[in-house]
Amino acid sequence: MKSNGKYCLSRGYIQIYTGNGKGKTTAALGLAFRAMGRGLKTYFGQFIKGQKYGEIEAARNSNGMITLEQYGRDTFLHASKKHSLKDKEMVQAGLIRARKAMLSGNYDIIVLDEIITTIYFKLVSLDELLGFIIDKPSNVELVMTGRHAPRKLIDTADLVTQMSEVKHYYKKGISARNGIER
Repeated sequence: MKSNGKYCLSRGYIQIYTGNGKGKTTAALGLAFRAMGRGLKTYFGQFIKGQKYGEIEAARNSNGMITLEQYGRDTFLHASKKHSLKDKEMVQAGLIRARKAMLSGNYDIIVLDEIITTIYFKLVSLDELLGFIIDKPSNVELVMTGRHAPRKLIDTADLVTQMSEVKHYYKKGISARNGIER
């Protein structure tokens, strides 16, 4: 559907990209860039990520079509380590900011990158995220990424993609590379 020369979503769905394989954030970014090509605006909130990734620069060059904000420290969070109160505060502040963006009417797509992982780390409750989903306007597409998607969240979604790792060079000691993994 077109309105004022731009495409509009008559109905927004709920998408989940989950699993242990590489590519969840990349898939969500690909969707944002595809949408930009059709005049749709995306809010991209990155949770538990504060590192300098290449997508930050790409979003800055999107002429305001993609807004990317990070809600995490400049370090990688591991499941085996205890998370700080600061981590929880940053995630909670990000969820508030993302809700404002979703309800503002300024965005067609809301991406909550790694939000599912924050449930696993107990930084956000499943009920909080389900409440966020309930508040979603009907014409806004909501995309959530992260490992360990709970069954109840999967059942709520309209589209779920499971990324599974078959082989990864990380296991050979190869670190994340600029422009490829970050």
